[in-house]
Amino acid sequence: MFVSADQDPRKAGTIWAINLDKDMPLTLPQYTVSFARVMPEQATALAEAMGPGSADEICQRFTAGRQCYAAWMDGRIVSYGWVSFDEEMVGELNLRLRLVAGEAYIWDCATLPAYRNRHLYSALLSHILHELVENQPICRAWIGADLENLASQRGIARAGFHRVANLLVERFLAMRMVWAEKAPDIPESWLAEAKRLYLGDRDHVWQESVLHAQTK
Repeated sequence: MFVSADQDPRKAGTIWAINLDKDMPLTLPQYTVSFARVMPEQATALAEAMGPGSADEICQRFTAGRQCYAAWMDGRIVSYGWVSFDEEMVGELNLRLRLVAGEAYIWDCATLPAYRNRHLYSALLSHILHELVENQPICRAWIGADLENLASQRGIARAGFHRVANLLVERFLAMRMVWAEKAPDIPESWLAEAKRLYLGDRDHVWQESVLHAQTK
């Protein structure tokens, strides 16, 4: 998840990607859990994990064709992550991601506090990637993370993702600019794909400042 650009005028997030193939790493958790896709009829268990007030949002996501995968322990969801295949809104940055055929975007991942620091997050991501390559015509997956959330970034890297770019934000009076800064050792072609997905094929995006808009 990305932090709000208006809370941090410079740092926003990191963009990660992986090309799906048979040689992807398989990460195992330090817990005995089972991984499975969450079906709409299991929405109650998912709502218990996502917290109060999430039931309507879960229903809307399933209706819109989003998929959810989870780690289960003793009949309870202890970690989950959502997957989109067409488009998704990064609400914190007001960016609409438009995926092309063969791409997936993984987002809104969380692990219950009592089960963290045991590689459960990276194991869930690994499971999702293998499920996508086995069961759907997906060849590339994307994911984002808060620039300051090093634990999340370590989990993403452990699952086999490559850090493609940093998303940076800078405010100029009533406007703010969002742009992508290439990570070291990443080909320019990957940066171009990140710009296509996050910035609509532009080098940067100008937006009205959220704080300015709220004062109108």
